[in-house]
Amino acid sequence: MTKFLKRSYLVAVLLFLYLPIIVLIVQSFNGGVSRSKWEGFSFRWYRELVQDPTIMKALWITVSIAALAAFFATLLGTLAAIGINAMRKGPQAGMMTVTNIPMTMPDIVTGISLMLLFIFTQVDRGYFTMLLAHITFDTPYVLLSVLPKLKEMSRFTYEAALDLGATPGYALRHVLLPAVRPGIITGALMSFTLSLDDFTVSYFTTSPLVQNLSTLIYSETRKGVKPTMNALSALMFVILLVLLLAINYRSEKAENK
Repeated sequence: MTKFLKRSYLVAVLLFLYLPIIVLIVQSFNGGVSRSKWEGFSFRWYRELVQDPTIMKALWITVSIAALAAFFATLLGTLAAIGINAMRKGPQAGMMTVTNIPMTMPDIVTGISLMLLFIFTQVDRGYFTMLLAHITFDTPYVLLSVLPKLKEMSRFTYEAALDLGATPGYALRHVLLPAVRPGIITGALMSFTLSLDDFTVSYFTTSPLVQNLSTLIYSETRKGVKPTMNALSALMFVILLVLLLAINYRSEKAENK
């Protein structure tokens, strides 16, 4: 009886979480405008989605910011992880506390804080400020992905390479980075995923003229949900699901090794 209740509870939770998404995906193939009546299977809204210049512009902004933010966050996070790993225990604990603050802070606090910073420094909000904001909240995730890999390797490996005649740059490229490559790739994928669907921070750090997909969907829903939004949301869900599965696969593969 207890096992039945546990399974029923699990099924109920999964249905509550994923049934609305399934309905949304099914409705994205509904040929009609009505959300309460099925009018035949059709790719109409996906065609209109591709032909909508506003959505295509928002898609380009979303993907380009996610890719650039993932690149710079991976670079900064990897270098920061290497520096923190070389510190003594006291300063290292202090730096880890500072690193964890952006991750534990609510997104709305981060978004408002960055917005006030840009206003104070008189920087016009738009593409550049949104990119800076995404790099800011992505970097700690990369750092926490790379740092455990650094702790797994011997701290004397890098020094041994230097003793054998390698330059610091050569030892970094051919000894240190290959050892932490799984963490770097996982951090980059996680950064891309987080940037792709971020709304709160993006909303406060951009202008109405520069919108990514999440802010565009929010502005459109206030006017009324169009069927193209169903198609757009379905595509975003599938892309994010694939990325998350890739991250989990890499993590499990690294743990098995």
